[in-house]
Amino acid sequence: MDKEIISQDLLAILACPVCKKDVELIEYKKEEYGLKCAACGKVYPIRDGIPVMLVDEALTVVS
Repeated sequence: MDKEIISQDLLAILACPVCKKDVELIEYKKEEYGLKCAACGKVYPIRDGIPVMLVDEALTVVS
Protein backbone atom coordinates (compact mmCIF):
# COMPACT_ATOMS: atom_id res chain seq x y z
CA MET A 1 0.00 0.00 0.00
CA ASP A 2 1.41 3.33 -1.02
CA LYS A 3 -0.06 5.54 1.68
CA GLU A 4 0.21 4.90 5.39
CA ILE A 5 -3.26 3.99 6.63
CA ILE A 6 -2.12 3.32 10.19
CA SER A 7 1.28 3.80 11.79
CA GLN A 8 3.51 0.75 12.03
CA ASP A 9 4.10 1.51 15.72
CA LEU A 10 0.37 1.33 16.45
CA LEU A 11 -0.07 -1.78 14.31
CA ALA A 12 2.70 -3.50 16.27
CA ILE A 13 0.86 -3.15 19.59
CA LEU A 14 -2.71 -3.91 18.49
CA ALA A 15 -4.23 -7.35 19.00
CA CYS A 16 -7.59 -8.95 18.33
CA PRO A 17 -9.89 -8.30 21.31
CA VAL A 18 -11.43 -11.78 20.91
CA CYS A 19 -8.43 -14.11 20.75
CA LYS A 20 -5.54 -11.70 21.52
CA LYS A 21 -3.61 -12.65 18.34
CA ASP A 22 -1.81 -10.30 15.93
CA VAL A 23 -3.71 -8.30 13.32
CA GLU A 24 -2.63 -7.26 9.84
CA LEU A 25 -3.69 -4.37 7.64
CA ILE A 26 -5.88 -5.34 4.69
CA GLU A 27 -7.98 -3.59 2.06
CA TYR A 28 -11.31 -5.42 2.37
CA LYS A 29 -13.13 -3.23 -0.18
CA LYS A 30 -11.88 -0.65 -2.62
CA GLU A 31 -10.43 2.19 -0.53
CA GLU A 32 -11.72 0.62 2.74
CA TYR A 33 -9.15 -0.75 5.15
CA GLY A 34 -9.27 -2.84 8.27
CA LEU A 35 -7.23 -4.95 10.62
CA LYS A 36 -7.66 -8.69 10.12
CA CYS A 37 -6.92 -11.15 12.90
CA ALA A 38 -4.40 -13.77 11.85
CA ALA A 39 -6.14 -16.43 13.96
CA CYS A 40 -9.93 -15.96 13.98
CA GLY A 41 -10.26 -13.91 10.77
CA LYS A 42 -12.35 -11.07 12.19
CA VAL A 43 -11.79 -7.74 10.46
CA TYR A 44 -11.92 -4.50 12.43
CA PRO A 45 -12.60 -1.45 10.24
CA ILE A 46 -10.44 1.67 10.22
CA ARG A 47 -12.55 4.83 10.21
CA ASP A 48 -10.94 8.24 9.81
CA GLY A 49 -7.55 6.69 10.58
CA ILE A 50 -8.74 5.09 13.82
CA PRO A 51 -9.07 1.31 14.17
CA VAL A 52 -12.45 0.32 15.62
CA MET A 53 -11.44 -2.64 17.77
CA LEU A 54 -14.93 -3.46 19.05
CA VAL A 55 -16.24 -7.01 18.66
CA ASP A 56 -19.71 -5.70 17.73
CA GLU A 57 -18.15 -3.71 14.84
CA ALA A 58 -16.07 -6.61 13.49
CA LEU A 59 -16.73 -7.70 9.92
CA THR A 60 -16.69 -11.10 8.32
CA VAL A 61 -14.78 -10.82 5.07
CA VAL A 62 -14.54 -13.71 2.66
CA SER A 63 -11.22 -13.68 0.83
